[in-house]
Amino acid sequence: MSQQGAALQSYNNELVKCINDLCGKRDELHKQILQEEEEKQKLQNDIRILTERLAKVNESLSKKMASRNEFDKTIAETESAYMKILESSQTLLNVLKRESQTLREKTVPGQRAVQS
Repeated sequence: MSQQGAALQSYNNELVKCINDLCGKRDELHKQILQEEEEKQKLQNDIRILTERLAKVNESLSKKMASRNEFDKTIAETESAYMKILESSQTLLNVLKRESQTLREKTVPGQRAVQS
């Protein structure tokens, strides 16, 4: 019977050792879980902060793009008006030259024509 007792004691010791090994592995796994949960929390916070920053940048971009579009519109309208002024100036100059020539041709003989 003492052999059976010794075998039972050996099994018991081995069983206790296996349980202790499993508890050690469980504790190590629990430690890793806690570390990853902490990292997850930090990442979620970073995502929240970045999402808020992205929203602010998008809003700023939207406003700046709208302003740029207004600048583009104003510049285009101003350039168009300036071109019309140039065309009108050219037309006025041509009319003035033609009228000046006509007046020179109608100048009374003996009078000097006005030089332009």
